[in-house]
Amino acid sequence: MKALVYLGPNSLTYRDEPDPTPGNDEAVVKVEAVGICGSDMHAYHGLDSRRPAPLILGHEAAGTVVTGPRTGERVTINPLVVDPLCPYAVRGLSHLSPTRQILSMPPRPGAFAGYVSVPERNMLSISKDLPIFEAALAEPVAVSWHAVRVGAEKLSRPIATARVAVLGGGAIGLAAALVARLFAAAEVHVGETNAGRRETLQAIGGLTVYDPSGGEGPEPDSIDLVIDAVGAGATRAAASRMVRPGGVIVHIGLLPGMDGLDIRKVTLQEVTFTGSYCYTPQDFADTVHALEHRRFGPIGWIEQRNLAEGAQAFRDIDSGSVSAAKIVLRV
Repeated sequence: MKALVYLGPNSLTYRDEPDPTPGNDEAVVKVEAVGICGSDMHAYHGLDSRRPAPLILGHEAAGTVVTGPRTGERVTINPLVVDPLCPYAVRGLSHLSPTRQILSMPPRPGAFAGYVSVPERNMLSISKDLPIFEAALAEPVAVSWHAVRVGAEKLSRPIATARVAVLGGGAIGLAAALVARLFAAAEVHVGETNAGRRETLQAIGGLTVYDPSGGEGPEPDSIDLVIDAVGAGATRAAASRMVRPGGVIVHIGLLPGMDGLDIRKVTLQEVTFTGSYCYTPQDFADTVHALEHRRFGPIGWIEQRNLAEGAQAFRDIDSGSVSAAKIVLRV
């Protein structure tokens, strides 16, 4: 099969790789669409020791089962592979399990390839009406679904009465804004410094989009729920500034560093600060259901390219020349 292989910092090649062989309780999926994640970019820059070269990256995938009893079934893939008997998994918290593996980290090759092997329990059937490139969005949107749900559950008021701000307009931030809108938040503000991405966000509707680099944004102490989808010092500082007393900050970005968070304000104003990582199986299933029923509105914020063009797609994302919130590679 053909695959896009990470060779080392800033180096990818499109080449032949062996077809995967399914293990026990696994099946092979013919990959038809796979998204480029921020974590793929992190690995591409050589900054993720969990993803050593050479390695097939990619974990946001959908396609058709080609082995086993579910052959011919259209599926989207939950890339978090967990021992189903783990106590965390039994409690529905498999994303926190110490047994957790993920496609694109050894020992599991990723989905920037013609085929990928995954446990059958990690394949969710999708309707024939859901375009395959939208089905590949299930994983990143589930990350956002989980973050907004966690934040909404920690609010002291219904989210329908809450002002929400999302910091970052990439795929995770945009999806978080769409989830907050779906959850009927009273207001949804999105801060994004990239002009092209702001245009993409403004075309969606129902969102207040602003440029934080230009001094725009919500007033201090005015936001009930802040979703930090960047996780940098500047966004932590912005979140601390805009959150109101008794409000909630959900930190979902994974950039390194701890600066920016105003611990004094968190203490004096009883601000809830919480992390959010991945999603539960129920979050993933709920996201797939919402995608199938078009509850996020038109998906016009992605760009499709061929897997053979993947190396150039990485370079274009790096240069900041991509206006779309997500590039999905067609295989």
